[in-house]
Amino acid sequence: MKRISLTQHLIEEQRLHNNIPAELRLLIEVVARACKTISHAVGKGALGEVLGSADSENVQGEVQKKLDIISNDILLQANEWGGHLAAMASEEMETIHPIPNRYPMGEYLLLFDPLDGSSNIDVNVSIGTIFSVLKAPAGMSAPNEQAFLQPGSQQVAAGYAVYGPQTVLVLTTGNGVQSFTLDREMGSWVMTQREAKIPEDTKEYAINASNARHWFAPVQRYVDEMNAGKTGPRAKDFNMRWIASMVADVHRILTRGGIFMYPADARDPDKPGKLRLMYEANPMAFIVEQAGGAATNGKERILDIQPTSLHQRVAVFLGSKNEVDLVTGYHNEA
Repeated sequence: MKRISLTQHLIEEQRLHNNIPAELRLLIEVVARACKTISHAVGKGALGEVLGSADSENVQGEVQKKLDIISNDILLQANEWGGHLAAMASEEMETIHPIPNRYPMGEYLLLFDPLDGSSNIDVNVSIGTIFSVLKAPAGMSAPNEQAFLQPGSQQVAAGYAVYGPQTVLVLTTGNGVQSFTLDREMGSWVMTQREAKIPEDTKEYAINASNARHWFAPVQRYVDEMNAGKTGPRAKDFNMRWIASMVADVHRILTRGGIFMYPADARDPDKPGKLRLMYEANPMAFIVEQAGGAATNGKERILDIQPTSLHQRVAVFLGSKNEVDLVTGYHNEA
């Protein structure tokens, strides 16, 4: 493949589809640059004294790792001054982060999970950054939380960076999904996969099986049928894969198919799920759908959900279309 940089791709996308104005291109490039900085910090590990707990909790009540806070600060500082944003929101912060008055206010809103898969940081397993871009509501004079509460179908761009043996940036602006690998020597993002496609059928699933006793009946039925293998109703053997890092699990699915599930369960029946709609489910659902897959909360398309709060949680079933359709059908039957 001819070496195409991220910038060249964005400019060519604008020429083809007229959907990436200069401000949006700048925003994506700045986020990608921040991901390079995070990748560098992750790569240093113990040498950079960034491992371990920060002895603090985020708004979700989760213990923060040092790299959670470092990554959050990197993204805030990188995106404050460019004039392309009106405000930001992060999984690590209670409320929105308006652009300081000394900088011009742009027309986009940025949401991010600065470091997904924190439990894997100290054991050197792939982690990542997830981001979502929305257009600020027309006529908005001062940003507030309400401005962010748009269904995922309104996203103008979404992506993630996975920090593994290679650092890879996966991006959609609504016309397919492209992957870029960080050339560490040159410091540039180079396209390494164009138009990623998730196979409609699969023999792999990802779920935290330790919660099986808490699953609701539709999930129990679906997983039991897969586990029954060739002699069961599905008449084929399935493999289970679970990395406990949504970025890494979704990247595997984008590369070779599969279904990722993080269902609600009986431990807290009133809680609709664990993953955050705005920072995790919406951007990943946008990417997965653009690659030919499907994403639901078990009942409805994730991108159709009208958010009611910044840190809203949701059940997630995403990946190979036929499998997502099947488990969603089991929920709707129930």
